[in-house]
Amino acid sequence: MSNIATTSAAGRRITSLLDAGSFVEIGGAVTARATDFNMQEKETPGDGVITGYGVIDGNLVYVYSQNAEVLNGAIGEMHAKKIAGIYDMAMKMGAPVIGLLDCAGMRLQEATDALAGFGNLYMKQAMASGVIPQITAVFGNCGGGLSVVPALADFTFMEGKDARLFVNSPNAIPGNDIGKCDTSSAKYQSEEAGLVDGVGTEDEIFANIRSLVCMLPGDNAQETVCLDCTDDLNRACAGIENAVEDTAIAFVNISDNGVFFETKRAYARDMVTGFIQLNGMTVGAVANRSKVFDSEANVVAEFDGSLSAKGARKAAEFVEFCDAFNIPVLTLTNVNGFTAGKCSERNLAKAAAKLVYTFANATVPKVNVVIGKAFGSAYVAMNSKAVGADMVYAWPTAEIGMMDANLAVKIMYAGADKKLLNEKAAEYKELQSSPMSAARRGYVDTVIQPADTRKYVIGAFEMLFTKREVRPLKKHGTV
Repeated sequence: MSNIATTSAAGRRITSLLDAGSFVEIGGAVTARATDFNMQEKETPGDGVITGYGVIDGNLVYVYSQNAEVLNGAIGEMHAKKIAGIYDMAMKMGAPVIGLLDCAGMRLQEATDALAGFGNLYMKQAMASGVIPQITAVFGNCGGGLSVVPALADFTFMEGKDARLFVNSPNAIPGNDIGKCDTSSAKYQSEEAGLVDGVGTEDEIFANIRSLVCMLPGDNAQETVCLDCTDDLNRACAGIENAVEDTAIAFVNISDNGVFFETKRAYARDMVTGFIQLNGMTVGAVANRSKVFDSEANVVAEFDGSLSAKGARKAAEFVEFCDAFNIPVLTLTNVNGFTAGKCSERNLAKAAAKLVYTFANATVPKVNVVIGKAFGSAYVAMNSKAVGADMVYAWPTAEIGMMDANLAVKIMYAGADKKLLNEKAAEYKELQSSPMSAARRGYVDTVIQPADTRKYVIGAFEMLFTKREVRPLKKHGTV
């Protein structure tokens, strides 16, 4: 790297992220071409961005890191052109692009040239979407048009103290100010906007990016990542039935050596998404969640077990990524219906439709395990056999049907006494909502013991490894 690249925060971030000594800079001698407003008198080494390539645990990656020490990292014509060039190379080589963002926004002295640069960068990201993984991390300002860049990426991280991500600054929003609601903060963007996958220190973010890169394929032409497995393939998942409420814990139990990389960790926490490994193979993991436990087994969040609009949207976006990059999907279903509420009703039907469409449209291997309740259309949306799951398992304690048996008989036998209702509820549960009832109709392939879950899902994905599926010819869906 050039001297300023080595000494700047932007350069140090690159060397902290990549394997030692692996970074090779591209375009280090590039400077701004603009001359308006005496720009020629300003030093613009690298035009405010360091670009190049390196490796993470032997995996080729392309990196750009914005240098806030050069015109506050503002994007001009050559700045954007350098990043676009990195995208061109990454697409040819089939490798991820990692963007380290710290920028004052568009360079005002270059106006239309800077706007054209933004547009060209957007175009490159759009073309790369679904072809190579795109990862961004925000360390300083990321406002205005630049906020579209992390939104176009697949995964985004934010430094928890100094990073700011916004389209409009909090003080520019009518009726708001930063003291009232800091819409640019990592907390807001991760918990409310759902744009950020993880928040932490620089070192924590780099560790997350390194872990993520090692679990993802370089591009969509590569089969899913397969590493050596040192865990017992037939290992019993002891006590996994106790993790029905917090399925993040269940995924840790199922995965090789407890590996689980959770995405969108603070957003729509009633839905869990992330990556696990099974027999060394990266698998996308999706599950309903009704409680969140901390490391000391304290309940830190609780939900009613329903499918929310935010949860459905979070799951759909994740499954769409997995399908684009040939990553199999495992779901753990425990859902008692749709969330009931005025706010949810604004978006719930569309979000549920998106989830149904995404599961139905995905051609990667799909396995579902019903671990608790599976009621109504919400169950159908959660990777059921009806919308394309290749294999469906259920625990003996699962309930699959229209609704809870007690509620169903109250509707069917309105006015009946308690004794009759109890008798009919037991009958309804056996005939209509037991896992064996669903298995008799072919909606469940096998009823399994909870401890055998890892063994069965590994076997299913091994069997489905060569899956090929032909779909109706069309340009794309419209859901």
